[in-house]
Formats: sequence, structure tokens, C-alpha cells
Amino acid sequence: MKGSLADWIDRQYRRSATAMLRGISAVDLLKKRPGFGQVVCAERGSVVASIVLADWDPEPDYFFHWFRDSAIVIDALRVLHQAGDLGIEARMHFGDFVRFSLALNRIDGRAMRAESAQRVARAQPGFRKFLRDDEELAGVHGEWVVADTRVNPDGTLDVSKWARPQYDGPPLRALALLRWINAGLVDSDVIGGATELLRADLDFTRRHWHESSFDIWEEERGHHYYTQRVSAAALELGARWCASQGDHERADDCAVQSRAALSGLDAYWLDEAGHYRSRVLPDPLRSAKDLDMAVVFSAIHSGATSGPHSVLDPCMQRTLARLEALFSSLYAINRKRAAGPAMGRYEGDVYHSGGAYYFSTLAAAEFCYRVAAAGNADAPRWREEGDAFLATVCEFTPDDGALSEQFDQSTGVQTSARHLTWSYAAFVTAVAARRSAVSG
Repeated sequence: MKGSLADWIDRQYRRSATAMLRGISAVDLLKKRPGFGQVVCAERGSVVASIVLADWDPEPDYFFHWFRDSAIVIDALRVLHQAGDLGIEARMHFGDFVRFSLALNRIDGRAMRAESAQRVARAQPGFRKFLRDDEELAGVHGEWVVADTRVNPDGTLDVSKWARPQYDGPPLRALALLRWINAGLVDSDVIGGATELLRADLDFTRRHWHESSFDIWEEERGHHYYTQRVSAAALELGARWCASQGDHERADDCAVQSRAALSGLDAYWLDEAGHYRSRVLPDPLRSAKDLDMAVVFSAIHSGATSGPHSVLDPCMQRTLARLEALFSSLYAINRKRAAGPAMGRYEGDVYHSGGAYYFSTLAAAEFCYRVAAAGNADAPRWREEGDAFLATVCEFTPDDGALSEQFDQSTGVQTSARHLTWSYAAFVTAVAARRSAVSG
């Protein structure tokens, strides 16, 4: 028996915090990839997307350190620490994360040319077609490391083909670093490395936010609302931090680029459709994913609580409403649900079961709580809507509290990657937002 929703939320919050921590510095895990002739041992400071040592059998191999996922998790780690639910262990993990990330910035893919023949020879014949070529690997050095989407958790380049480049990792990591620093939570022996890493991420973001890259789901290359929104947020917060450090030239440029990125998002609004579109692809292509949960993710990950493109933006709220209506009609498990539907990514998703996703449903809950906490006149309604989304998550969470990536849209059975670290982080931040909404 799960008992009352409030009791279940408290239990699941503790279980999610514990499970999320298992993905940070998972040094006890060893991943073998015989197809590529690899053995990977996680280093301290790495964040694995899933601790399950799967091999697309059928669960995906997520034993990687994603720049995006790791930033989201490290930010959730701060939330736990500030709430008093995790002590000095949080600061230790953060310090390890900073040191691991700085080491990644020193990767030079050009050095891998010397072992090209051995790399091919180690791979099984059927897997060689999945290997990245030498030219692509050689391009990964300097600032381009952080655009490489993911690396092995032992600090080496991922040699398999994947969707690259991706530009949301640097601004998300910058936001996480800024929030740790601004909260005064960074130990003296870590602050130097954290500021070095932060400046690098801000520099990458201000130089490249306007360029095309792959989206948050790593499926299409173009210009993406999510990437541009989190970039604007990182640059805005970064400008204030740089100014406080006396770095006025960098501060001024961050501010200029932030305003440009934010104002450019206005063009993503589709008035007739009543929502922000998620991407703009090169002509003559047109994406079927215009209505995408990624837009809602951008509102909560950016952290903005007022103004355009925040949770209080009426157009953003209309976008969430359109997504609720979409998934209410699309998923069989939502057919008899009055509120708080299980949420996916976009219509036509074919990855594994095609949704629903725990982190999407939790993002919808967090969005509602953030609106309520911001002093919206309809705060009670928004809190109730947030609780409805959490009640849906409760319904499809097993008694042991395990959260995968997806739960099937027809049966509710968990699918895709088990013990997804992002899912646990999403639960932590959704509950933190709920606490703020209730206390406010």
C-alpha cells in the first residue's frame, strides 16, 4: 500500500535521492563493451546516465557521462544540499565533478590517430560500422570537447557514432556551477577549478548559442528553443557573476548575447497553433516535432520565474496545456484520467515504447509548482495540477521506487533504460518546487 499521496511523495523523495547518488562517482561499476573491445571503469566525479550495465538487449547502454544529464543531476545535488537532506557528501561530489570536468576539457582527439588501426582491430567486425572515423575524433579538442554530447565515465572519448555536436551541455553546466557558487556552497579548494570551468562554459555559450546543433533528444540538427533558452539564462546569470568578479568585458558580452538569445525566442511562437515551436530546421525541412516537451523543460531548467519565456509566460503555459491535451488523447493510460496525464516528448515518438516518460511527467509537475510558488493568483489550482501529475507518477512507480526512463503508454510497464539518473533528479527537483509552492 502506498498510503496518502503526501506520504508517498516523502518516501519516494528519499528513495530518489539515494538512487540518484548511485549514478555519481559510480567507481564500483565496470562496463564491458565487447563489440568495441572496451572495458570502462567510472572515475570519481563522473555521472552515469544509468547504472544498469545494459547492452541494447533490449535496454539501451547508458553507461556514459552526458554533459546535459550530468549538469541536471549536479544541480539536483545542490537542491538536496540546500534543503538539508544531504550533508558534506554533496560538496565532495561537487568537487569531484568539477575536477572530472576540467580533466575532460584537456581531451585531445587528435592523439587518437596513432591508435586508429588498433581501435578498429579491437572492435568486432559487426561493430566497426558504428565507429567514428579519425577525422571526426580529431576534431574533438579544446572547446569542442564539451560539444561532443557524451564521454565515457572513465574520462575518454566515446568512439561510437552519435548525434553531435550538441550545445545545451555548456549552458546547463554553467547554470549548475553558478547556482552552487552563488549559494556559497563551494569549498575553498574547489572554487578555483569551478570558476575556471564556468568561464570556459560561458565562453563557449556566448560564441556558439546561435549556431545549429542537435536537439535535447539528439535526433535533429537545427536551431532549438531549449538550447537557446538555457543559453540565454546561463549568459544572463553569468553576466552578473562576471561583473561581480570585475570581469567587465566578458560580462558585457554575456549580457549582449543573452538579450539576443532571449529576444530571438519570440519568433518560435506559433499563434494559430497556440504554442512555442521547439525547433527550426534547415529549409526545406519542417519538423513534425514542433509541439515538444523540450519547451517546458527549458522553462524549468532556465530557472526564470518572471517575464517572457518563463513559467509565468502565458504563452509558455498555453504550450504546456497543448501538450497535456496531446498526451491525454494520445496515450491509452490517460484515457480515463481527469488531470495530470502521463507526459511524453512529442507526437510520433518511436524510441522504445515512445513514452510516457517519468522525467516529462515530473517536469510538468515542477512547472505547475513553480507557477504556484511565483505568487500566481491561481496558486491553489496550479498546486493541485502539480499534485495530479505526481499522482500519475505514483500510480506507475513500483513499490521499490525504481524509476526507468519510460513507462509504456498503453500498459504502464517500465521500459527503456532502468534506474535513469535523470528521472531521480527530476523527482528531487519537482518535490523541492512543491515544497516552495506549499510554503509560499
